Amino acid sequence: MKNARNGLRTWIEVDCLAIKKNYRLFRSLIASKTKLLAVVKSNAYGHGLVDFASKLKQLDIDWLGVDSIVEALTLRREGIKTPILVLGYTLPEKFKETADNDISITISNFETLKVVQKEKFSKSLKIHIKVDTGMHRQGFLLGEQKTLISKLKTQNSKFIIEGLYTHFATAKNPAFPEYTKKQINEFEQWRLAFKKIGLIPICHASATAGAMIFPEAHFDMVRIGIGLYGLWPAKETESHFKNHLILEPVLEWKTIISEIKELPKGAKIGYNCVETLQKNSRVGVCPIGYWHGYPRALSSVGFVLINGRRARILGRISMDMISVDISEIPGAKVGDEVVLIGKQKKEKITVNELANLSDTSNYEFITRINPLIKRIYA
Repeated sequence: MKNARNGLRTWIEVDCLAIKKNYRLFRSLIASKTKLLAVVKSNAYGHGLVDFASKLKQLDIDWLGVDSIVEALTLRREGIKTPILVLGYTLPEKFKETADNDISITISNFETLKVVQKEKFSKSLKIHIKVDTGMHRQGFLLGEQKTLISKLKTQNSKFIIEGLYTHFATAKNPAFPEYTKKQINEFEQWRLAFKKIGLIPICHASATAGAMIFPEAHFDMVRIGIGLYGLWPAKETESHFKNHLILEPVLEWKTIISEIKELPKGAKIGYNCVETLQKNSRVGVCPIGYWHGYPRALSSVGFVLINGRRARILGRISMDMISVDISEIPGAKVGDEVVLIGKQKKEKITVNELANLSDTSNYEFITRINPLIKRIYA
């Protein structure tokens, strides 16, 4: 690993064994006939789109889910032939390229469906119809069912209705299952309506939390995102499965000490001089900042690990640098490894801890890590 990060000021380490363990955990939760779609949108939740998808391909993943045609085409160019579903909106001018590259897309409104039905493709376009059962974001509403069904009856060989799906709004909290059960019941109405006109698509509804808590909603396929990366959808989900299911975080984020200063009591640190040293201090500078995805909200409250000990961030986080208090780490020197997320000796800093300190979610925290930072898979 050390050779792989030579010349890097900051880098991400991705644990391939942890990926395999998380994947096998979710496989164990679903029936053998149920397909597993790995959600690798948003640069594989910050873990590196191509490398993460390639690792899943080695594990014989059934499907990959992305946000955009850009991500899907990136995977195809890398030789990944696994079925891909674009979960987000696809511009009509991209439909031909989508069909030519055997990529499935989401259709969630009549305007887009109308374009699909008018287009002529050299290869049939595969579509997944998304229905809105309560998230109130993408999808056809139940009140639009009759109109939609009448339009789908007239489908032709220009497109293939490959899938039917929905998304749960509150599945993360097992203490309040009622709304999710209502969504499941409504989705069943959609499945029945499709069946009545002879359509038997791949039906899918559950993401990570839904797959864990609502086995009755596994249907033909589940979509696993955050869980594959070893992170929990919510603290309520984690508490519910504590000691029963173990997820292993896949990502560690590291940097180095680039400079050290001895500063007197009263010295002011960083932009706007927002922090004043209360004692003579030893201060380390690390070459990462909010441009790299380390949130400014962690100014003066975040921590890093150096030599297995916590060092608090001093003052404002800059675009490309942070300052940390290493007064209690006398052995710290320029070039030492600094852990932003992950373990070092007996200490660890988790994504959840940093997300809580910066008043955000683990989802947002990891997906905002700059994609230009090298991801090292080992």
